[in-house]
Amino acid sequence: MNNQDTPQPSGISRVVITLMKGVLYQEADPHLWQQLLSLQAQVSEYVAVLGLALLVDEAEGYAFLRHREPEGEEEPLPRLVGRRQLSYPVSLLLALLRHKLAEFDASGEDSRLIISRDEVVEMVATFLPVGVNEAKFVDRIDAHINKIAELGFIRRLRGKENMIEVRRILKAFINAHWLNEMDQRLKEYQRHLQQELPPAEGENA
Repeated sequence: MNNQDTPQPSGISRVVITLMKGVLYQEADPHLWQQLLSLQAQVSEYVAVLGLALLVDEAEGYAFLRHREPEGEEEPLPRLVGRRQLSYPVSLLLALLRHKLAEFDASGEDSRLIISRDEVVEMVATFLPVGVNEAKFVDRIDAHINKIAELGFIRRLRGKENMIEVRRILKAFINAHWLNEMDQRLKEYQRHLQQELPPAEGENA
């Protein structure tokens, strides 16, 4: 029996497969985005069986899957989407970019936050030791930027590799409550840095 009102499995499958690979952006695939919106309830039910929750932000134009926490006495399922252990410099850079995005939103300017690599290096240099070799320091920052790009929080502009767009999905992972504690967190980062720095000449180790 062929029910014309029932969505074709291939439509749901393509949406779910894309979400399992990472974030679905409206601008990257407008057609698939519309499929997701029309099948949102079905997709949510499907991924719930796998212990996942579908998060869709229509205003910002992105969707992704997150581990669904068990409710009540529900037995927790194994994690299909694993937790990522981020290094200290990557965590610091994400925090600084999130703070930059909040300032940008408050200014009421264009919806795309685009900054240069030099700006990123300058932000991070306040909290990480540059050392005697500045070129190596910049190379390390580039490696951290590439890691964050792999996670989907930023992207380098095509033809302008030194320009970086901070993607708005970062707001979904670092929420307002976390941001309100930013000053305290940055102080913690500075203490972390002081603990890692070697003692100055003449000081006791």
